[in-house]
Amino acid sequence: MTRVNTSKNSFSLDLHGFIGAYETAMCAPVRDLPWAGLPRSPARLALLLLLLASAWAGEVAPLAWLDDERFLLHDTGAGHPESPTRLHTIRAAVAASPLAAGLLRLEAREAERADLLLVHTPAYLDLVEREVAEGRRVLSTGDAMVSPGSLVAARSAVGGLIATCDAVLDGKARHAFCAVRPPGHHAEPERGMGFCIYSNVAIAARHLMERRQLTRVLVIDIDVHNGNGTYAALKSEPRAFQFHLHQHGIYPGSGVRAGAGRADETGEGAALGRTRNVSLPAGSGDDAFLTAIRDQLAPAMEQFKPQFILVSAGYDAHVDDPLGGLAVTTDGYRRIFAELVTIADKHCAGRVVAALEGGYNHQALGAAVVATLEALAGPR
Repeated sequence: MTRVNTSKNSFSLDLHGFIGAYETAMCAPVRDLPWAGLPRSPARLALLLLLLASAWAGEVAPLAWLDDERFLLHDTGAGHPESPTRLHTIRAAVAASPLAAGLLRLEAREAERADLLLVHTPAYLDLVEREVAEGRRVLSTGDAMVSPGSLVAARSAVGGLIATCDAVLDGKARHAFCAVRPPGHHAEPERGMGFCIYSNVAIAARHLMERRQLTRVLVIDIDVHNGNGTYAALKSEPRAFQFHLHQHGIYPGSGVRAGAGRADETGEGAALGRTRNVSLPAGSGDDAFLTAIRDQLAPAMEQFKPQFILVSAGYDAHVDDPLGGLAVTTDGYRRIFAELVTIADKHCAGRVVAALEGGYNHQALGAAVVATLEALAGPR
């Protein structure tokens, strides 16, 4: 990972296990450069030189990364698909990528109750705290596992995502990926369900609108399961545009059940028309996702003109995932995110923050996240 400090008088880089530390002060000579440790791979050297040039020029870091040990405290039990192993796999895959050296590492913070209240009811927050304290293993509101460490993990996921959005909005990074857990897009204002405790992305969207005064936030959900919690939280919010892609008929009634991505659900009240649901049959593959983005999302954004893009990045639509059947390839995820970056570059100075949702084949998950980072770090 990289820590970059681009102050007026100096900049510093900390490339873990890559080339060591570099420090300069104004025009003073570079000290203690470990030239013998430079990467021999041309691709890695090119990435390193680009990073050095950008830091020296004071340019915005192109891609930020959020991860935290506290995310591992959420213990779902043996055999559960949403396990801490998912993060271990992602970390290993990213560490092996040339992109690892150029990532700007951000730090998570625990969300406060005021953050959670942007979406959730006081009664629900009290219920979660009470049931975790009682030692329950599953929330009474639905199929969301909890453990003694779940509150810290879930609050850190929300707080980390909020901090990342602030970093991107404040110009510290252009794009960002948040490797958070537990996921959040199924958690509704009054209940947790579907492996989700708090509605991470919806809370971040509310933060951007309520506290940072944004008036046009695009929320995209590419998880194989419909983001019913996100929809419930934002369905009446005209400042948010929701675009959901999911597999028809699977949990939680995607494309079939009320509130779970039916085509006729387009928002409510002042937000009518602010939601698009694309329910896809099993086996649809890469082209169906790309066509929906190009033919439906991109034209809609010509009217909405988002100021910020949040992505619920689920990888359970992968062809190798055990819980989904949409047959998206690893390269498909790279192309999907390249399309989203194109939209972001056109309308909101590239501001895209992706937050991890599903994805349960560990090998496929790691590869798809790296493909996502490659798209996010691509040429402007």
